Amino acid sequence: MTSPTLSDVARAAGVSYATADRVINNRGNVAEKSIAKVREAVAALGYVRNVAAANLSRGRVYRLAFLIPRGSNAFFNRIRQHIDHTAAHQATERVTAEVIEVAAFAVEGLQDSISDLLARDFDGVAIVGLQSAALEAPLAALRDKGVAVVGLVSDLPQAARAAYIGIDNIAAGRTAGRMVGLAHGGQGGRVQTFAGSLDARDHAERLTGFREVLQADFPQVELLDPIMTKDDAQVLNAQTRQALGQMELTALYNVGAGNSGLIAALQEGQGTRPFCVVHELVAHSRQALLDRHIDLVIDQRPDVEINRAFTVLRALIDQKELPPMPDLVPTIYVRDNLPADTLTDKMKAKIDD
Repeated sequence: MTSPTLSDVARAAGVSYATADRVINNRGNVAEKSIAKVREAVAALGYVRNVAAANLSRGRVYRLAFLIPRGSNAFFNRIRQHIDHTAAHQATERVTAEVIEVAAFAVEGLQDSISDLLARDFDGVAIVGLQSAALEAPLAALRDKGVAVVGLVSDLPQAARAAYIGIDNIAAGRTAGRMVGLAHGGQGGRVQTFAGSLDARDHAERLTGFREVLQADFPQVELLDPIMTKDDAQVLNAQTRQALGQMELTALYNVGAGNSGLIAALQEGQGTRPFCVVHELVAHSRQALLDRHIDLVIDQRPDVEINRAFTVLRALIDQKELPPMPDLVPTIYVRDNLPADTLTDKMKAKIDD
């Protein structure tokens, strides 16, 4: 048996093909009585809307935007490259993607950028978010306009977006805490943490998870207050030098970016260096693992995140159920399990993170 067609639905509902099409594709201007008849026919026949055919007939173009922090952050350069590659791959499916850069850790700047989107013709937007009530109104206005909104890497206020695409950052922080605690071998110590900003939910959650594990399972290890760096490599370099010069540290953990500055400070240090955990496998963190300047990298696989962002946004735009997707689990890299010849290796080491 062949699958029921829209003509079959129209015939069973006793309405015109045009009316059935308007109901199926949510185009409005149809009487409630006719809508009910079409929906009953859909249920009775088991009709499944052919999204691809509908989009082709309407000349549908998926216009996507990605709001990404500007700057020379190597991780977000990876994100930009994956967006470009994925958009090029999906161009034959009438998908376009524009990267819009916003100031890092600036709530007001992100608020203005989201508001600016209201004047643009986008169907879906993925945003590297911050946690602030100031973002709720412009995000609500964007969704009221019919734009699909998802949080990417760092989440938005939950009520203001349709989905979050990223790792469980509390779990990532707990993983770092477990590794740092075990590295102390039951002995006491002193740990210094660094973060870009606690307005970034991913940074705040990683610190929370890290703190939970050390306090619960390694109480003999002293955890110092985090130092804020705005993910600036020069700031992180100066702060690391100062921290190492002022006290004896047994471990360092940076929840954000700026790691080239951290690595440079450790390279120039004298004596035994602290155990060191950072996030994101990029060119310089990979090389630092190989050179034994750091011990562990926790990576969130941005290639998977970007592929998922495109998939989720298209499903939301088409008003389809989201496909089943497993949780994104952070990957732990040490010098012994580094992937060979990845996009990471091809990035230029001169990019500051």
